[in-house]
Order: sequence, then C-alpha cells, then structure tokens
Amino acid sequence: MKKIITIALLALTWSSGFCQGSPEYGSGMKFTLNEDGSKYMRFIAWNQIWLRSTQMNPGTMIADEPSTKSTDIGNRRLRFLIQAQLSKRYMIVAHFGINNQSFDTGGASGGSGTGGYGVGKKPGMFFHDAWNEYTLVLPEKDKKFSLSLGGGLHYYMGLSRITMASTLNMLMVDEPIFNWPLIDNSDQFGRQMGLFAKGKYGKFEYRVSFNKPYSTNIAPVNVTDAANAVAVDNSGNTEWSKAGYFEYQFLDSESNVLPYKVGSYLGTKRIFNLGAGFYNAQDGTRTSVNSQIEKHDIKLFAADAFVDMPVGKKANKMAITAYSVFYNYDFGPNYLRNIGIMNVGISDPNFTGTKALAGAGNAQATIGTGTIWYTQAGFLLPCKAEKPKIRVQPFGAYTRKNFEALDKASSQFDVGANFFLDGHHAKVTTQYSARPIYTAVDKTSGTKGEFTLQLQIYL
Repeated sequence: MKKIITIALLALTWSSGFCQGSPEYGSGMKFTLNEDGSKYMRFIAWNQIWLRSTQMNPGTMIADEPSTKSTDIGNRRLRFLIQAQLSKRYMIVAHFGINNQSFDTGGASGGSGTGGYGVGKKPGMFFHDAWNEYTLVLPEKDKKFSLSLGGGLHYYMGLSRITMASTLNMLMVDEPIFNWPLIDNSDQFGRQMGLFAKGKYGKFEYRVSFNKPYSTNIAPVNVTDAANAVAVDNSGNTEWSKAGYFEYQFLDSESNVLPYKVGSYLGTKRIFNLGAGFYNAQDGTRTSVNSQIEKHDIKLFAADAFVDMPVGKKANKMAITAYSVFYNYDFGPNYLRNIGIMNVGISDPNFTGTKALAGAGNAQATIGTGTIWYTQAGFLLPCKAEKPKIRVQPFGAYTRKNFEALDKASSQFDVGANFFLDGHHAKVTTQYSARPIYTAVDKTSGTKGEFTLQLQIYL
C-alpha cells in the first residue's frame, strides 16, 4: 500500500509536465439511422475496478477468520447502456449490468461455499433503467419551454443532484450513498417504476415523478415505551410515491436528454446551479408500541449548489468543481440504516470486545431520520504541455451527520485525486476515507480508514 501511495504522489508531482489530452469523448459509440441524424442508437459501456485496503470494524471476521484489516479487489460497476432515439420525439433507454462483486460477496443469488457458484462468483446481471419517453414540446431554439413524458424503471428520483448522479464522471471515487436514501429497500439500485415528466423553461430545469415503490416487509421490534420505537421499512401494500427536483442554471445550461447529472466537467463548461428537491412516500415505514402498529410517511427534502468552471489563465487549463447539499430526512422515529459498500466482513460470534454498533466490516451509520450536510470540492491542476498525457485533480469531501437514533453527531472526511489519462474515459482515482466507529449511541471510539484505488474505463 505504501508503494501505491508513493506512485500516486509522484504522479501528482509530474502533473505540470504531463497533462490530459481529450477532456470530452463526444457522443461515444453512436450510429445514425437516417441522413439528418435525428434517428440513432448510442451505446455506452463502463467498468470500475476497486483495489482496497480497509480497516475492519471491531468484531469482524472474513469467511471464518477473525480480521482487523483486509486487502481486496472488486468489480464496483460493470454496466452497459443503450439509448435508442427512434425519432425527434420518441426515445427508449435500457441500462443493465452488475455491481459490487468481490472475492466473497456479490455472487449469484443462492451461491455459497466452493464450486461453480461459490461465494462471489457469477453475479446476476439486472436492469438498472428501462423506460420509454415521448417529447410533447421539443426543446427548439426559439422556444423557452420543453416537456417530455416517460414511464418505466427510471432514475428521475428527484431530491438532489447526486440522487441522479452519473457514475461515469464523479468527482470522488464514489457518491456517499446517503444520496440514494432508499437504496435497494424500496427502490431497485436507486430506481423505481413509475411515470415522470422533465423539461426546461429557459434556465429553469424541472423533473417530477409519480412512482410505485417496491414493497418492504421488515418487522418492527415491539417496545413498551414510544420513545424507544424504531421505524423500519415496511410498506405493505405500497402507496404511490412523489418526487421532484428543481434547478436554476445561472451560467451554461446542462443537457437533460438523460437523467444522469455530471460530477465534474473538467473546466469544459461554466456551471453555477442552485437546486432543491423532495421525495414523499405515504406509510413507508412502521413502528410497534405495545403491539400496536403505527405507520409513518417517508418525507425527504434537500437543497444543493453546484459549481464547475475554468479558473486562472486560459493557457493553464485549470478548473474548480464544488458541490454542497443539505438533506433533511424523516423516515419515522429513530430510523437508521448501516451500510458498507462491497462489504466483505461478517460478524464474529466469538469476539469478546466491544463491537461496532454499525456491524462488521466497513459498515457505518449511513441513512437515517435526521440531517446530513455533505460538501465535496476538487481542483484541476495547471497544465501547459502542448501534447498532454495526464492531468491531476486533487479533491476532498466533508460529511456531517446528525441522526435521531444516535445521541452524538459525527463528522468524517475523504481525500484523494483523479489521474486523467483521457478525461473520465480512462482515469485512475485514489481516495482515503475515514468513518467514525460508534460503540454506543452516545459514544464513538475513534475512526477506521479505507484506501481505494479505482481503475475506470468507459466508451
């Protein structure tokens, strides 16, 4: 790991002499179906490989061995997207792939032990998006207003910019996960089935949706004191959800053909946006007090700001990227979800010390009733080379969480850098992330860290 960090620092030192060549890939693999190009098919494929060194939470074992640390390699994302524009008005999108395959997790459903379907092997490929869309009002040059309607399994989930983030061009190695507050409970990897409307009016962009959340059925723990009730995902015969995101784009306008919001433009645009959004689902969670079931609405709100623009002398090709968001989450009393990305650890039943409240591996308190403030920022270093080969973008992020279920708020940080070989299309990302270790609702016992090196290619 020391060698990896040393290489990263050397690359940072050399950045003034070797800079990235092409910051944009254009339309990628696109095949026109008529002379004027109004009918086409576009294909995008990408892969993100993670190499990690992780400090495990207290009370962790991997397979059947107690573990305090782990090194591994995993397939964070392997995806394929098809966009078919059958006319100026009609579009179909299909997006499928796998996520989170490690050496002992993320394999096929039902896979276990050793053999052809052993742990981690042959993960199930599934659809992330599959929707149809029809444009009622075309976004022509002489019109300020545009409107498209669509339906299916979609990503127009409202709430915040990074709730609909593209995973191709993120500033950090990944998004913080709480930006997808329903992740794989009442959604399918950040998506729900439903209807949506999107469009613009001048500099104002809007996205709204009406969806049928996936049914959840976690049984609430019965308590005798209402103050101790803990809400869990249990929607029964699910009510329809409502979501929206509204954004004013003060400088350059962003494309809204697809829902995926760009994380960093590398100075190719001048962006300053302010946005706000919401998600509401009636009777999405339940508590049990004296064996009496009470249902609770899921009410989520967010406000954010995004800046991405070139700075300094044009010849230096420098740029800043910054994003800040405030979330106010209400899932019902004391709701809390602990999540560990590509978590290879499980609980050690023989551990005699004080276990982490979040559980084993790299799990941490991620989503809950309460508030979250998250800010990330990056700086694209100067480049003067005529024939550049690599560019470097150091970045950092800060998170402040204050959950109702925990008596003590927490702060955590991430730092790292992107090394662009060909913009986001070929890049190496390094990141160190610290997470607080809760041993009780009112007590933390230091932090644990995770170092990630990501290899990304997309075409």
